[in-house]
Amino acid sequence: MSHYSIKKLLLGVTGGIAAYKAAELVRLLVKQDIEVQVVMTSAATQFVTPMTFQALSGKPVYTDLWQPDNGNGMAHIDLSRQVDAVLVAPASADFLAKLVHGAADDLLSTLCLARDCKLLVAPAMNQQMWNNPATQRNIRQLQHDGISILGPASGSQACGETGPGRMLEPEELVERLLSSSQPKLFAGRRILITAGPTQESIDPVRVITNHSSGKMGYSIARAAIEMGAEVTLVSGPVALQAPSGANTIPVTSAQEMLAAVEANMKNQDIFISVAAVADYRPVKTSQHKIKKSAAPLTITLEANPDILATVASRPDAPFCVGFAAESENLLQYADEKRRRKRLPLIAANIASEALGQDQSSLVLLDDEGAHPLPQAPKLMLARSLLQHIAAMMDKNRVG
Repeated sequence: MSHYSIKKLLLGVTGGIAAYKAAELVRLLVKQDIEVQVVMTSAATQFVTPMTFQALSGKPVYTDLWQPDNGNGMAHIDLSRQVDAVLVAPASADFLAKLVHGAADDLLSTLCLARDCKLLVAPAMNQQMWNNPATQRNIRQLQHDGISILGPASGSQACGETGPGRMLEPEELVERLLSSSQPKLFAGRRILITAGPTQESIDPVRVITNHSSGKMGYSIARAAIEMGAEVTLVSGPVALQAPSGANTIPVTSAQEMLAAVEANMKNQDIFISVAAVADYRPVKTSQHKIKKSAAPLTITLEANPDILATVASRPDAPFCVGFAAESENLLQYADEKRRRKRLPLIAANIASEALGQDQSSLVLLDDEGAHPLPQAPKLMLARSLLQHIAAMMDKNRVG
């Protein structure tokens, strides 16, 4: 199953101090298993050497329309025919003006004019240059021409001034690029997701919690947004940045999480319960810190509400997806949980291999059996999970 429509990318680098960020951008793209071909303008080579990009991409760097190793002399045609998209980052004010007017006086501008694939640009320039009416006219024209504009960001600049014009950071560019290439399987649909651990207070400084990092739930939220969904994310305490575009609701305890879920359940199409909700909470919470002593300490616990079961039993229940983190008998225990809670789908994994990790594996269990997803970054697993959900919902609709 394909995770992205972009497997091969041509990265154009133009002249500007932000060219140094393009090196990190190449590294991150290669890490995502995207094949990167770099093309640099002459001005870009004044900031970063072609050898840097060749070492990071593993491919020769093109800099000149007339360089002798261009084979048939048609690099401006051949290069754009071999990739799924062209991204120019950084894109200088001068290069944006070239694109608007169809100028073709070097290799990069010529191949952009001759391309037959998607073009994205990440502007980078001084804030006065960005705010100049000429640049703003050019941006509007590029958007009208169907060219995607990524950024810019606002902040301190190399010249010492502050304002809009900074190139987006490499991590955000990768996220925007991959998001732009995802099929919009959930356009017009609303998805409610729970993520992270819950914390149940013993006293003002001690809690009962677990090792969940929230990474899987946040990855699913991000992937769902990529696929066009309107996402509400109810999150326990985590050290993660909320996905851009999600309505993120922070909570602490299981009872708070249930209340937030019920308050946001109206008109949801899908509920994905990823949170590692504490099964028990103290019957009594001490108002003051319990002092340490040599005597044994007994804490009486009571069961927390089962959020997933509560939602799944509603007469207006959305399509419900559960998660099962087990330490043994994975398929047996997970499928028993799925059938007990009457879920169409559950995602199962081994707790020790998943909690807090950047990568994991999953087994999806539904009425048709088990569907293994091999070890991969959690964002890739999230995309595969959502593709499976979309296929199930489409099949149910047809049936």
